[in-house]
Amino acid sequence: MKRLTQWLEHRWVNPAYVGWILLGLALFFFAAATNTLAGWLYVISGVMLALLLVAALLPPRNLQGLVVTRSVIQPVTAEVPLDIELRVRNSQRQSKGLFQVIDCLPPRLGGLQTTAVGLLPGGQTYTWRYQVPTTRRGVYHWQTADLRTAAPLGLFWCRRTTMAAATAVVYPQVLPLKRCPLLDTVGSRHGQHWRYSPQAKADTQGVTRSLRPYRWGDPTRLIHWRTSARYGELRVRELETMTASREIIVALNTAARWDDASFEQAVIAAASLYTYALKQGFAAALWLPREQTLRDSSRVMYALAEVTMAATSDRGGTLLQAPTLWLTTTGTQPITLPSGSRQLVWGGGDNPGVSSTISTLTINSTLPLEPQLQSNLP
Repeated sequence: MKRLTQWLEHRWVNPAYVGWILLGLALFFFAAATNTLAGWLYVISGVMLALLLVAALLPPRNLQGLVVTRSVIQPVTAEVPLDIELRVRNSQRQSKGLFQVIDCLPPRLGGLQTTAVGLLPGGQTYTWRYQVPTTRRGVYHWQTADLRTAAPLGLFWCRRTTMAAATAVVYPQVLPLKRCPLLDTVGSRHGQHWRYSPQAKADTQGVTRSLRPYRWGDPTRLIHWRTSARYGELRVRELETMTASREIIVALNTAARWDDASFEQAVIAAASLYTYALKQGFAAALWLPREQTLRDSSRVMYALAEVTMAATSDRGGTLLQAPTLWLTTTGTQPITLPSGSRQLVWGGGDNPGVSSTISTLTINSTLPLEPQLQSNLP
């Protein structure tokens, strides 16, 4: 029955509760009229059926000419609400009113969101802004929004679906780490501290280092025309790029056998360690199985937002030859890491899956993560 009513509401109209009662009364009076041949009963039945017909034809017309568009949803971090904006434009001259706007969000974002519009004059636009609380990271997609009305008589419901594609990105939570001995002591020797010391390298792209006279073969795009006009001769820009003397790779082993709570903590730890490394001046990167090494901050956070567990023995790639923070769980296959690497292991047991020569920090998923990341190595 529910399927039938939904189909009627989307394809044509679905009688409301009062509509069903009025239809039943109309049929009752018509049946009584055929038995008694009383003309006034025919009149009552005819008036009710005419009213039902008008009430069934008007709701679809009330939704005609309404166009729904959506603004781009800005990415947020978990626990920060999403700002969603929908605009409903009345492209016709006559006013529209008494209809609902329904945004069909995924269940993990709270499901359907509804607002009511009392009156929308012709050629005007109604803007609906609302916030959706977020509790967990993820990349969410939904495609449609619905318009629903029973106006003007309220006897029949009519719903029409319109395309309004949306993508909402919820980044994992980033912990405000004040210290992290696990990362601060990364280096070629145990306990060695290092900081980012940028090295300038001449290049054909990057920032301007100096201006010099033009030489045969220099690209014309490097000519600095304002300075050339001042000196009366062509001057070109010398460019340089900044390279890091060291780098750190945050590697999340999604191929391990995680439980849900531990994996979510590991993703938060990866995002927090990557952000902390950048703040400390390190050249940080993220490594995931079957993915290239990611260095751009936006790509890293997007990858962590959509990453999922994939229990498999195929890692689909090898780690770079650089100190690595290896995030894994117990019981995984052993892997060889570069010298000076560290590992975070979720769960108990004596088989962390990495050589015992690597400094290890064991994480308890039932305890707060931030104090554990800020604790000293054993």
